[in-house]
Amino acid sequence: MRRVRQESVGDKINRFRSVVVVVSIPIVLVLFVIYFMPRGPAPLPARDGSLIGRKAGPSDRYKSYAVILDAGSSGSRVHVYCFDGNLDLFPIGQEIELFVQKKPGLSSYAKDPKEAAESLISLLEKAESVVPEELRGKTPVRVGATAGLRQLGIETSEKILQAVRDLLHEKSSLKFKSEWVSVLDGTQEGAFQWVTINYLLGNLGKTYSNTVGVVDLGGGSVQMAYAISEGEAAKAPKPTAGEDEYVKELFLKGMKYYLYVHSYLRYGLLAARAEILKVAEGSHSDCILNGYHGSYNYGDKQYPASSSPSGASYAKCRSDTVKALKHDETTCTHLKCTFGGIWNGGGGDGQKNIFVASFFFDRAAEAGFVDPNLPVAKVKPSDFEEAAKRACKLSVDEAKLTYTKVADDNLPYLCMDLVYEFTLLVDGFGLEPWQVITLVKKVKYGNSLVEAAWPLGSAIEVASMA
Repeated sequence: MRRVRQESVGDKINRFRSVVVVVSIPIVLVLFVIYFMPRGPAPLPARDGSLIGRKAGPSDRYKSYAVILDAGSSGSRVHVYCFDGNLDLFPIGQEIELFVQKKPGLSSYAKDPKEAAESLISLLEKAESVVPEELRGKTPVRVGATAGLRQLGIETSEKILQAVRDLLHEKSSLKFKSEWVSVLDGTQEGAFQWVTINYLLGNLGKTYSNTVGVVDLGGGSVQMAYAISEGEAAKAPKPTAGEDEYVKELFLKGMKYYLYVHSYLRYGLLAARAEILKVAEGSHSDCILNGYHGSYNYGDKQYPASSSPSGASYAKCRSDTVKALKHDETTCTHLKCTFGGIWNGGGGDGQKNIFVASFFFDRAAEAGFVDPNLPVAKVKPSDFEEAAKRACKLSVDEAKLTYTKVADDNLPYLCMDLVYEFTLLVDGFGLEPWQVITLVKKVKYGNSLVEAAWPLGSAIEVASMA
């Protein structure tokens, strides 16, 4: 029998060399292209450790935008956000959001609704410029008017809102529905603010005791919101006719929250000035800095606003401010109240860490006990009291030299504003004067800073519904 020679590996390779060459050439070419392909910019880390940026992964394919116009009493602001498929913020250019503001607010155009609407044109143009053209028709634009328009009354505010709707219908390329232009009720504003700050801090999806409470001092109203236990939520008193429910149920990132939220109309910083001036008898106020004689305009009303002959007095101004809060005049029918007979939510772990925003931060920075260049600062209510005592001793001329960051039209009211903020925190919301609180203007998110404002909460709601 003839023996068959065993074929070596080398012989096999030699026999199939043409096949090996044909197969290997495309593989080598693909590897070459991948190796020398230009790299995009490195992704940015989000709060939860996921990536946001040009190389964010498969969720990058599902980018969506939201445009939110905050029509506040002191000015109008536009926020544009971009989300990936995981509901993480995606950068817009070099920034995490587009934010542009202008003054005055819509409520300043009470007699000319068309001019009110046209004041938003420049903000809309900025917003549309950062939304890709192919996505503009899918990008919702919402306009949320706050306390400034609520103060004007239904008829006047509705004329302004309709003018805004007409403007968006005629001139905007963004997705728009008439019902998306509205006056936010105070509980919506407070809830959105709570969602914004806890989202940016990375708290959503955790138990309610790991969230923070929020006090947002706007121009026309002030909101308090914090998460409470299910047991406390069950004890919530029924609101009187015309009032909002005290508790909202939210389901966010797999967790159910019972959110205590209440909005106090007429107790935002600018509206509170009018309430305090009403307490004063005659045309003089003990809260106005010495040397100022004039009037204060808020909404469509004018109030006498001149200093007393002896100038401002911290003690007398504090007394007037407590009266303006109606802290002792209104009967509390619940177990525990803030002011004006309003239930305080029962307290608890969701209130142990308080973040206070908007005018609280602004006045603290202008008074000099907070660095305006920092996004957050730890302070105590007593810091506002000490700043008020210093400011109330000055005349308008002295204050102008001392507080160079305060606008001229705010200078006469500096004593009043600081006294009010201290009184609101301590007498209104029951905080201890030495309790540490966090003043917040922006919140760090990855490598970026994001405005601590309610529009992000509204945008998250829009993105969640998409």
